[in-house]
Amino acid sequence: MAKKYWLMKSEPSVFSIDDLAKEPKKTTHWDGVRNYQARNFMRDEIKKGDSVLFYHSNTEPPCVVGVCEAVKEGYPDFTAFDPESKHYDSKGDGDKPRWFMVDIKLKKKFKKPVTLAEIKENKKLQKMRLVQKGNRLSVMPVEKKEFDEIVKMSENNG
Repeated sequence: MAKKYWLMKSEPSVFSIDDLAKEPKKTTHWDGVRNYQARNFMRDEIKKGDSVLFYHSNTEPPCVVGVCEAVKEGYPDFTAFDPESKHYDSKGDGDKPRWFMVDIKLKKKFKKPVTLAEIKENKKLQKMRLVQKGNRLSVMPVEKKEFDEIVKMSENNG
């Protein structure tokens, strides 16, 4: 199975790359995704060893802030079954889970983030899903060449 590349969005006020860096073994579960297409990516396609761009959304400026690795493949999102969780799903069924999550591990925090504006200005990234109109998924595939270009941009930023 060929390695795949992903972008995962998180609001830094909810969970930032610095929060991930403080986690034991710099690893966490990526929970709370409540979009079916993003869920399908996590349930069916993200595999151990895949690379992930960590993206801060709903902030100024929105930006890619680092690189992670998938360390555990899709499994039921236990927050969906917890009435105390903000991600609780009252229609959830433990025998047939609707929502899934994966575990990621921080590999590298960028010294200088790559902003959405910089990504949009880069001609090599014009077809990237992130910059396509209407694409608001919190988990999305990224082409290897796009992933590599963003990592290169982060190195040139600092």
